[in-house]
Amino acid sequence: MGLMQLIGMGKPTFSHGIHPPEYKAITDAREIRRLPFAPEMVLPLSQHFGAPSVPIVHEGQEVVRGEPIAKADGFMSVPLHAPATGVIKKVGLMPTARGPKANAIVLKLHSGASQGVLYEHPQDVDSMTPEQIVKAVQDTGMVGLGGASFPTHVKMTVPEGQKVDTVMVNGCECEPYLTTDHRVMLEYSMDLFAGIRIAMRAVGAKKAIIGIEDNKTDAIEGLKKSCPADGSVTVGVMKTKYPQGAEKMMIKALLGREVPSGGFPAAVGVSVYNVATLAQLGALLPHSQGLIERVVTITGPGIEKPGNYLVALGTPLRFVLEQLGFEGDSRKLILGGPMMGVSVASLDVPVTKGVSGILVLTEEEKAAQAPKQVWPCIKCAKCVQACPIHLNPSELGMLAAKRQYETMEQKFHLNDCFECGCCTYVCPSAIPLVQYFRIAKAINRERRAREAA
Repeated sequence: MGLMQLIGMGKPTFSHGIHPPEYKAITDAREIRRLPFAPEMVLPLSQHFGAPSVPIVHEGQEVVRGEPIAKADGFMSVPLHAPATGVIKKVGLMPTARGPKANAIVLKLHSGASQGVLYEHPQDVDSMTPEQIVKAVQDTGMVGLGGASFPTHVKMTVPEGQKVDTVMVNGCECEPYLTTDHRVMLEYSMDLFAGIRIAMRAVGAKKAIIGIEDNKTDAIEGLKKSCPADGSVTVGVMKTKYPQGAEKMMIKALLGREVPSGGFPAAVGVSVYNVATLAQLGALLPHSQGLIERVVTITGPGIEKPGNYLVALGTPLRFVLEQLGFEGDSRKLILGGPMMGVSVASLDVPVTKGVSGILVLTEEEKAAQAPKQVWPCIKCAKCVQACPIHLNPSELGMLAAKRQYETMEQKFHLNDCFECGCCTYVCPSAIPLVQYFRIAKAINRERRAREAA
C-alpha cells in the first residue's frame, strides 16, 4: 500500500493511466428526476451477459408494472420485468444499439394507469441463507449497472475452493461526463448500505470498502458519516485518474492485491459491485421486486436539459431526447461515456439495463472526434506508459495488422485488455488500437466456437 500511496501523492491509486477532461460539472450537482413514461417501450431479451431471457407473455396480454414478462434461461441469465402497466403489443425482432435486430418485447402503456409498482411481496432478507439470497437476486433480474451488465447473482456465487473476505463497492465513476453513481451515493445512501449488507451475506465477507475518487468530496463525507460504527464498512478515497474504476485497478489501489492474468477478483478474496447495482438491490430485494428502471446521466453540449434521470427500461432514445431538447440524428449519440461508450445505430433503440449514460454531441464536436488519418507507429511508447494492465498495445496493434490474432492472445495477454481506451487516447499516430483489439477478440471467439463445434 505504501507504494500505491506514493504514486498517488498520498492517496491510493495504480500505476499508468491517463487524465482526460472530466466534464462532470454539467450534471454532478443536478438531483435525480424521473423521466415521463413513453407510450411504447421496447424490451430486448438480451440486456445482460449470458443467455437471453425467454418470453412468458404473448401478444395482447395485459401486464402490470413489475410483473415478470420473461424468465431466465439457465444460471447465466436473468428474468425481465414489465417497466409499466400496459398490454404486450409484439414479441419479435427490434433494432439494437449495435445495429443487428434482436428479439424483444414491445409494451404499449395504458395511458390512464397510475404506473405504481403492483407486483411485489415482502421477504425477510436477514433470515435468508447465502444460496437463497443468490436465487432471490437472480429473480430481481439484476445485472451490473456500471455498464458491463454481468448477472449480479453469478458474481455472488463464490467459486468452489475460493473464499471472499472483502466486498468492494465501486463508486469511482472515472468515465468523463457521467455522474450517475455520484448522485446515487448522495441520494440513495440508505439503499446502498442495505445492498452492501446483502452482498456481504451472500459471499460471506466480513468487511466492505466503498472506493471513491477524491473529486467527489460530498459523497465521501456523506458516506463516511453513514458507515456503521463497527468498522465493517469503510470508505476508501483514491486519486482521480482514469480508469480508476476498473475492478483490478481498485483492488490494487485499495488492498494491494493483484488479480492474476486471466483471473477474477474472487481469486484474491474480493467481490466487486457497482454502487448503483447495490443501491437497487437494497431497495428491491426486501420487496421481491424486479429491476424496471435505472438512473441515467443524460449530458453533453448537444442537449438542452442535461441531468440525472430515473428512466424506465425500454424507453426509446427518441422519446428521451424529445423530452430533453435534442434535434438531430443518431450519429451524435454515445451510450455510456466517451472512453468506453458505443455509438448508436438508431434513435429507436431503447434504454437497457447497461446504459449508465447518454452523451449528446454537437455537430462541431462530432466532426472533431471523427476518425483522423492513421499514421504508422513511431515507437514512442506512450501507449505502453498509459496502459493500466501493463500490456504492450503497440506490439498488439502491429500483430493485429498482420492478423496474428492467436499470437496476440497466447503470448501477449490480449484477453487481459478491458478496452479502457487509454492507448487510443494517447496515440499520436491516431491508431485505433482498441478497435483492433475488439476485432481480434471477436475473431478468436469465433474460432474457438468453430473448434468446439
